Amino acid sequence: MNAVSDLTLRSNALRRGLRLEYFTVVWMAAEAVLAIAAGIVARSVLLTAFGADSLIEVLSGVTLLWRLRTEAGGGDERQVDIIERRATWVSAALLILLSAYVVLTSAAGLLARVEPERSWLGLAVAAIAIVVMPWLAYRKGIVNRILKSSALRADIAETASCAYLAGVTLLGVSINAVTGWWWAEYIAAILLLRWLIPEAREALEAAREGRSAAEHE
Repeated sequence: MNAVSDLTLRSNALRRGLRLEYFTVVWMAAEAVLAIAAGIVARSVLLTAFGADSLIEVLSGVTLLWRLRTEAGGGDERQVDIIERRATWVSAALLILLSAYVVLTSAAGLLARVEPERSWLGLAVAAIAIVVMPWLAYRKGIVNRILKSSALRADIAETASCAYLAGVTLLGVSINAVTGWWWAEYIAAILLLRWLIPEAREALEAAREGRSAAEHE
């Protein structure tokens, strides 16, 4: 009875996870286009980085859809494990890529003294993301309490980083608009690394552990 109940619980979690990832892909694709366009027009490295983060989240969402659909479609345990390891590697790589992007764009903006202009479109997209992304990360977290997926954990970290970067974008652009401290946007973005790098390291370790376990099977 417990086994049947656990199976039903996992099946329901998979369905919820799939719906959340479909929403993630659609939302992030729209967010990426709008934020990058606004960033280019306003010469805002922070807005462009926010859009790039959304683009990375699209890739992460597609990766998670691959992993969740495989299990939901009745893939055997070994096949799901293989997909999970690959998805974890992809998610870890995306977190590392996002960290590198934040460092490079922030450093380039500071050194080149690129002073961004105000963008109402970019601010609107970031403001909406502050509401949507924490909710999305929270719902994914509930699903992952049952699935216990390393790849989904990394995806949750990327979703949360999008929320943080949206907040940083609003704060940095607002400070710049009020005080003229153009460098505030870049400093705020760099602060993201204090949280992002440990998550990337943990995802990478999970991917390596998965590979080691596979090699000893």
